[in-house]
Amino acid sequence: MHSQRLPSSARNRWDLQHGGEVSYLDLGDVVVIVPDGLRSLRNDLLASVTSERWSEAQRGFGDDEIATQ
Repeated sequence: MHSQRLPSSARNRWDLQHGGEVSYLDLGDVVVIVPDGLRSLRNDLLASVTSERWSEAQRGFGDDEIATQ
């Protein structure tokens, strides 16, 4: 197993110089590092979706075939 530290540029950007909670999503070919944990990511994602965009998604963004799948 190979272990490396998170680059200093990422630690500085996310204010993790002295530690902090991070989670990760393993997507197979890539790992996504999530500062502040998955709960924070979930809250940010939910806050970013407007009711209008949610309605568009439910309608399949104008594609009837997607809307019925």
